[in-house]
Amino acid sequence: MHNSIEKLIQIEKLVKSKKESLNLPKQPRIIAVSKTFKLEKILPLIEHGHLDYGENKVQEAIEKWSEIKLKKPDIKLHLIGKLQTNKVKFAVKLFDYIHSVDNEKLAKKIADEQEKQKKKIKLFIQVNIGDETQKSGLNQKELENFHFYCQKLNLDIVGLMCLPPNNVNPVPFFKELKKLNDHLQLSELSMGMSSDFIEAVENSSTFLRIGSNIFGQRS
Repeated sequence: MHNSIEKLIQIEKLVKSKKESLNLPKQPRIIAVSKTFKLEKILPLIEHGHLDYGENKVQEAIEKWSEIKLKKPDIKLHLIGKLQTNKVKFAVKLFDYIHSVDNEKLAKKIADEQEKQKKKIKLFIQVNIGDETQKSGLNQKELENFHFYCQKLNLDIVGLMCLPPNNVNPVPFFKELKKLNDHLQLSELSMGMSSDFIEAVENSSTFLRIGSNIFGQRS
């Protein structure tokens, strides 16, 4: 069995065990973050039947996934990196989820493009949960108004996403995001990466973005 498949199965067992011990309503989905990895590294997981993959850059995703998604339409592709407005038409065409919606201009562009392409994708609002100047994401104070704006555009906002500050305990930030998510009555929550996915599951994350624990370190 390929190394990445073994690692994925191990993570799935840990997540399932944690979900059952906490009696959580949803089994969290694991997004295998395949950004920067070449296709030959990802193919064993595809053949194994894993369906959720995460990419950071639209252009890289087009080159890697356009053909495969035609052959395997069940695959769900997640854009987890920052989306520039000039790439929206390509992102809407290729991706099934965008995890990084964080401003009105981008939201409007996605709405217009979905109308043109007659395709609706699932979206997460990215929240700058640690108020870090170097990170993307919406300020918490702006969240409610922005969510309302997205609803007016008829966007399918399924949940919130965050990247907690590095090298600190992520749990308070996960708890805060869950509170915001519950307040908006959203059903999904995108948080948790290789270093903190168990803590994310403990705080009701439904999408875990895991890269290096599956594919190994990026070169």
